[in-house]
Amino acid sequence: MTKDVLISISGVHTMDGEKNDVAVITPGNYYYKNGKHYVVYEEIVEGHKDTVKNTIKISPAGVDIIKNGVAAAHMVFEKNKKNVTLYQTPAGQMAVGISTSEITIDEDADQLKVMVDYKLDVNYEPLSECSMVVDIQSKATADFHLS
Repeated sequence: MTKDVLISISGVHTMDGEKNDVAVITPGNYYYKNGKHYVVYEEIVEGHKDTVKNTIKISPAGVDIIKNGVAAAHMVFEKNKKNVTLYQTPAGQMAVGISTSEITIDEDADQLKVMVDYKLDVNYEPLSECSMVVDIQSKATADFHLS
């Protein structure tokens, strides 16, 4: 995989029977170090001039998403485990629980695809059932389509 990548992040959050879809494609940087894949990209937060620097760390043990900036958190996804993090937003801080049921990692020369199924709770109250797909492709050969 090349350093310059395109990242597609799509997800479905189901809350009270209602599904909410989210999808974004953004440029980023990829590197592999000590048996782990790293992807770094910046996220624009609506209504703020500052960005959030995101680092996604992918390893056989799980997936970490680290956010720094106007929003900050370290979310850990490990199969059959619940992890709690403090999520700082411009509106305040909240405790976010992540109970991961499934993680699948598909890897080839120019693509890394991670699928995660998990449940979210906020301030120890169940919020939603979620699925997320992070698709990382070398910029030169990327083939993404928004539906």
